[in-house]
Amino acid sequence: MSTKKINATITGVGMYAPEKVLDNAYFESIVNTSNDWIITRTGIRERRILETGGTSDLATAALKDLMEKHNLLAEEIDVIIVATVTPDMFFPATACLVQDNVKAKNAWGFDLSAACSGFLFAFQTGCSLIESGRYKKVVVIGADKMSAITDYTDRNTCILFGDAAAAVLIEPTEDSAIGFKDALLHCDGQGKDYLYMKGGGSLNPATHETVDNKMHYIFQDGKPVFKAAVVGMADISYELMQKNNLTGGDVAYLVPHQANLRIIDATAQRMGVGKDKVMINIDKYGNTTAATIPLCLVEYYRAGKIKKGDNLILAAFGAGYTWGAAYLTWGMD
Repeated sequence: MSTKKINATITGVGMYAPEKVLDNAYFESIVNTSNDWIITRTGIRERRILETGGTSDLATAALKDLMEKHNLLAEEIDVIIVATVTPDMFFPATACLVQDNVKAKNAWGFDLSAACSGFLFAFQTGCSLIESGRYKKVVVIGADKMSAITDYTDRNTCILFGDAAAAVLIEPTEDSAIGFKDALLHCDGQGKDYLYMKGGGSLNPATHETVDNKMHYIFQDGKPVFKAAVVGMADISYELMQKNNLTGGDVAYLVPHQANLRIIDATAQRMGVGKDKVMINIDKYGNTTAATIPLCLVEYYRAGKIKKGDNLILAAFGAGYTWGAAYLTWGMD
């Protein structure tokens, strides 16, 4: 038996974005805003919307895309982790629905809720399962149908969000040069007052009153969230680099959560990383919450922009507050 340390590495990727597009002109027609204002403040030009179905449909499509592209059989999957804040329902878990949809009869799974940091938290968890030696193929999916909890009369939030899903397959490797290296993850419940959805849980179950008061929609107090996100994402990414003796020149790409172009720019500057080394697709998809980071990975990999041996820093900030950064060396050709 080998005594080498088991590393966890990404060996497959998949994604799904719905066909329906809502561009900024649409929002100009329904709320008091403008294309120029949206682009200047956020960097978003359009976003995708799932017209029928739930988050499990997004996640299933992303996983099927991964399975097809990387010849992964359903019965080979050991674990399915779905990072989401928009599950089809509280239970069963969305992961169970996805497991059934693809007929992964040997897999167990669960949902993980950490808002926009969800994929990072789930990725760390999936890598830990691989590193334990107990599992060989773990699928981590970031998926959210944000249109389901967006108030399209609220001009401050409706312009931000879109629907999408993306998935990664994590497998063991004895190659110490590639794979997951390190992560720093945090949460601070004091942020609960600035970004939340109050209705629908055990504290405020659905009633006529909660519906009338729009408590089942996302609420965001933009200024404090923006300030906290700029500091949180930038500082944690820099801290992770310092911990691992990385300079801006060592990083092939910053893979940031796609919430706001200004937050992304501030993070890159703090890291000493040029704009040409920052993955960006917020202009096409908006904020898809847990899907943003893996969506970037899939698109850039398939475009031939990520190469084996590239050092990546993944960074996110979300409701909770939750935030963190992960360091990995790309292992796929």
